Amino acid sequence: QVQLVESGGGLVQAGDSLRLSCAASGSTFSSVAMGWFRQAPGKERDFVAGITYTGRITRYADSVQGRFTISRDNAKTTVYLQMNNLKPEDTAVYYCALDREGARIASTTRAYDYWGQGTQVTVSS
Repeated sequence: QVQLVESGGGLVQAGDSLRLSCAASGSTFSSVAMGWFRQAPGKERDFVAGITYTGRITRYADSVQGRFTISRDNAKTTVYLQMNNLKPEDTAVYYCALDREGARIASTTRAYDYWGQGTQVTVSS
C-alpha cells in the first residue's frame, strides 16, 4: 500500500520561506515521478511543481517559477518543496502526488496515482 505523508506547512508572513516534505512508502520510490499540487478554498487543485524519477528534470507552474524548488532524496524516499518569498496568493492546502510513469512530469491531477492528505500553508500579508 502506497502512502504519502506531507509535513512542513504552517502560518508565515509574506516574504518568508517554508520547506514542505513528503515521505513515501510502499512503492519503488526511485522509479516514480513526484508532483506537488495546491488547492485554495473554492478553487481547483492546481499543479505547482514536478520532478522525474532521477531528479534531473523538474517543471514548475509559472506562478512559482523562480521562487519554489522541488527536489528529491531517493535514499530517504522523500520529495521536498522549498518555497521562498511566499506571497498571500500561495495560501492553500499543498498535496504531494506520485506518478508511476517516472520519466514524465504531468500537470493534470488525473495523471497521478496516489495522493497525500495535504498540509496547510497560510501566508499573511
